[in-house]
Amino acid sequence: MPELPEVETVRRGLDQQTHGFLIDRVQVLRDRAIASPDSPAAFCRALRGLRVGRWHRRGKYLLADLEAPGGSAAGRWGVHLRMTGQFLWLAEERAPCPHTRVRVWSEAGEELRFVDTRSFGQMWWVPAGIAAEAVMTGLQRLGPEPFGTDFTGAYLRERLKGSRRPIKNALLDQSLVAGVGNIYADESLFTAGILPQTPSGRLGRSHLERLRSALVDVLETSIGAGGTTFSDFRDLQGTNGNYGGQAWVYRRSGSPCRRCGTVILREKLGGRSSHWCPRCQN
Repeated sequence: MPELPEVETVRRGLDQQTHGFLIDRVQVLRDRAIASPDSPAAFCRALRGLRVGRWHRRGKYLLADLEAPGGSAAGRWGVHLRMTGQFLWLAEERAPCPHTRVRVWSEAGEELRFVDTRSFGQMWWVPAGIAAEAVMTGLQRLGPEPFGTDFTGAYLRERLKGSRRPIKNALLDQSLVAGVGNIYADESLFTAGILPQTPSGRLGRSHLERLRSALVDVLETSIGAGGTTFSDFRDLQGTNGNYGGQAWVYRRSGSPCRRCGTVILREKLGGRSSHWCPRCQN
């Protein structure tokens, strides 16, 4: 599933490519791709004739400001890529692949295409004057952004106080911190020198400050590399993310640690694979 760096990479691409894009026509090829309104036809009608403004990211969600022809606010277009969703920008007509779910055209024939192999991705139209959280209810459950000023070691200490949950599992909880998934939880724990199995409540404030700093550094590095591609993720031009080749531990079980040479281990925690170096993390 795309995590914060991948979604941020897509946001930047959308912001660059579609800012000012006037929606002439919308086609929904798979009804379940539309979460709101209830009717895909209503979604198409709602977006038609509107201009796309700035794109924003909240956790793993994307939101675009929409403007009416006169420039007034016309709601927001929300997207969650889920496991395999991706956008493609096409300047010329091209036949859709079998996994194409939504197509959006400009009057000039430019197309923004949403492709989703697993079909878990979703889109919303949020009418003007209504909070995005009221329609995209998953936004209500999100914790602070990793880059926000309220995401601190003190915050983590307070939230994790007395918890026996492994710190790896805690980092995957979107109500604790928004946007982090399996890849960057493993990578940040390695950078911070913390074993993924460590009970969250046992970590002191200094450990948690180190973890917060490691998480921010790892996420910034991955954003700079265009995210990570291990299977499905692509940017708007269909290009792979490059962070995977730099990964310290993720999907490197059985390989030597890039820092000390010890064999990287793998174990399932909470149903998710965790990767770590038994020497560098303790």
